[in-house]
Amino acid sequence: MLIISEEDVLKNYSMKQCIEDVERAFALSKRSEIVIPFRTLMHQGEDGAHTLYMPSFVPEINYSAVKIASIFPGNEEYNIPRIQSTIVLSESKTGQHVANIAASALTMLRTGAISGVATKHMAREDARTLSVIGCGVQSFGQILAIMEVRDIEKIYLYNRTKNKAFDLKEKVTKQYPNWNGEILIVDSANDAVSKADIIVSSTSANTPVFSGEYVNAGTHINAIGSCEPTKQEYDVETLKKANKVIVDTLEGAKGEAGGLVIPNEKGEWSIENIYSELADIVVGEKVGRENKEEITLLDSVGVGFLDTVCAASIYESF
Repeated sequence: MLIISEEDVLKNYSMKQCIEDVERAFALSKRSEIVIPFRTLMHQGEDGAHTLYMPSFVPEINYSAVKIASIFPGNEEYNIPRIQSTIVLSESKTGQHVANIAASALTMLRTGAISGVATKHMAREDARTLSVIGCGVQSFGQILAIMEVRDIEKIYLYNRTKNKAFDLKEKVTKQYPNWNGEILIVDSANDAVSKADIIVSSTSANTPVFSGEYVNAGTHINAIGSCEPTKQEYDVETLKKANKVIVDTLEGAKGEAGGLVIPNEKGEWSIENIYSELADIVVGEKVGRENKEEITLLDSVGVGFLDTVCAASIYESF
């Protein structure tokens, strides 16, 4: 079995390649039968600590995988990453386990790539300003992906504790030494939202972190943070203003996307209003953005077959 470290992933796997793999994976999901058992969430403690077990089998590429992702909010106290994950990759002809891939970096890249694919198809071509709400681990991957698909000129960062926003600004600045854009740290989420062509909401919030009142016409939103049915990262006004709401998978959204589930249960908005799965747009079965005034929203909770395709791509590069 090949052991692939975080450093190996970051050195050998680019965001550009990850976006290509994620888009290919969505296309595969439309033309062939992918086995995606519903992922298992195991709670571990009163502080919201939990572990996700995400299996999938992609017959067309002859690989299956299980990703184990642990999210422990209290780890900052011990200077240990909040999110830790690993992937066991198996080839499907003999069932051999061919690789164990440290997957925290891969998760960051793959989660970013989902937003990258959605932004590619749903954001305005002339989108130039990006606002990121929540500057934790996943936010860097979001910026990498969106910078890959749009010519961003200005980035606004908001985080409840400002030091994380400053840390992210420094990291992005180092990543793009020749970029002529500007990164600004703002004092409120609504301020960030009001300035954005593209919004990323990347928090673990239980209740909405911004108001739809501040979302401008023509904005695309990637909501990727709160992936539990009891957590609501954006408000119902945002949903009602959105002309198109898209999801990774309908099954995942109905089970885990609190931003959709909670308003549906309260009768404030119907989950039947979901426009499509992202895969439908990737393969052209549904139209993406149709005009400059549309507000579009991706609620992404992730789906295991994306990890399998990306893990196989990494493994085959060695």
